[in-house]
Amino acid sequence: MSSVLSAPPRLRLSRPSWLSPKVFRTEVLAGLVVALALIPEAISFSILAGVDPRVGLFASFTMAVTIAFCGGRPAMISAATGAVALVVAPLVKAHGLDYLIAAVILGGAIQVLLAVLGVAKLMRFIPRSVMVGFVNALAVMIFAAQVPHLLGVPWLVYPLIAASLAIIVGLPRLTRAVPAPLVAIVVLTVVTVAAHTAVPTVGDEGALPDSLPTLGVPQVPWTLDTLTVIAPYALGIALVGLMESLMTAKLVDDITDTHSNKTRESWGQGVANIVTGFFGGMGGCAMIGQTMINVKASGARTRLSTFLAGVFLLVLVVALGDVVAVIPMAALVAVMIIVAVSTFDWHSVAPKTLKRMPYGETTVMLATVATTLATHNLAIGVVVGVLTAMVIFARRVAHLVDVTSVLDPDGGTRIYSVSGELFFASSNDLVGQFDYANDPAHVVVDMTHAHIWDASSVAALDAITTKYAARGKTVEIIELNKPSAHIHATLAGQFGVGH
Repeated sequence: MSSVLSAPPRLRLSRPSWLSPKVFRTEVLAGLVVALALIPEAISFSILAGVDPRVGLFASFTMAVTIAFCGGRPAMISAATGAVALVVAPLVKAHGLDYLIAAVILGGAIQVLLAVLGVAKLMRFIPRSVMVGFVNALAVMIFAAQVPHLLGVPWLVYPLIAASLAIIVGLPRLTRAVPAPLVAIVVLTVVTVAAHTAVPTVGDEGALPDSLPTLGVPQVPWTLDTLTVIAPYALGIALVGLMESLMTAKLVDDITDTHSNKTRESWGQGVANIVTGFFGGMGGCAMIGQTMINVKASGARTRLSTFLAGVFLLVLVVALGDVVAVIPMAALVAVMIIVAVSTFDWHSVAPKTLKRMPYGETTVMLATVATTLATHNLAIGVVVGVLTAMVIFARRVAHLVDVTSVLDPDGGTRIYSVSGELFFASSNDLVGQFDYANDPAHVVVDMTHAHIWDASSVAALDAITTKYAARGKTVEIIELNKPSAHIHATLAGQFGVGH
């Protein structure tokens, strides 16, 4: 009878990890902490974008809930972000909220298209030094965002922040049953309310919504002129959002020692932005600060924490707005300070590391950090970092091409052996390494240990052949590997070299 009732092993469904009581508790509490941390951030980003706070809060809700199902990186938090706010602020100022929503929807559609085209595969071209610069710049920006909450405030704010920091750092030494950031928020809220202290609170950041988001369509003319207006901003939303999201996903991969589906994350971000736009949100992408709270500070690892962060956010601001409004900003500032400190890669700036690290690696890291801090845009910082790495790599490889020669016993042939990678930077020096005037009538160029990468290299070989031909000498190029032979056969003689 038991054999009839029991399903074959291959038909049994694996139990989701979050159904474990211990994991479930961790995920729920992590979602609550993240939701609390999202509120002031979403309000601040709304103000930065020039829209009502409810626009940022609703965006954070819809982004988190949607990406929990569609995203490719479990436990990563997506919501309204400062990078997107900076992109759309001029559009809001010039054309209003409806044009912003239309741009968010179009931006989401572009992200889905880029995902289909394989944009996630470009992540492999981002060097580790750029990743380190990205993380360090992010940590500095997270800390800098807290500075306004530390200036011009009542003196009681400072001991409250110190107490909160002590709880967050010290509590894990005693127990990890409850996230330390949540305990700090609850304790400081109870103390400040009971003592009737006059310190800045979440409510001071902006009015919280008192109703649920509603589905709607932006009221804009559906014309080519409208598309012309919103398209540049939509493209900016798409590119900045994808870059930050994929970089953050890679960071979480490293922290959790797990792999994520970057292509799924790419189109998931697009779907989340489309949904957010139709619910009147300002759009967004992955949030490094809140993701670090979720993954590092709270220990979350599944999609449940992401989903609950969005749900708790909506419940807190709509149903419990009066309670949330009295949370002292000091508690949330302390949480974000801890996140900034733990996010920064201190090993990368240690004197021992700087002495051992190649000059180029440090330069790339510093270029990424400096550009990001100067522009307040992580995407621009990453692009500059990658370009710097490419230039340094090209200069380094350009000097790795070596040319040696021997004269055969009968003196009638000079054999040159070329080794290294031939491309636009290295091939320019190749032409000058041959003795055109004094070589014998027959020259052999042995390419056994070389590889041709581009047209510049073929043009350089053509130039060598032409210089020898002008002196009545012949050149034989031998031992090309298959890819090099193909590109050489295709392009040789096509450049009209007249040296």
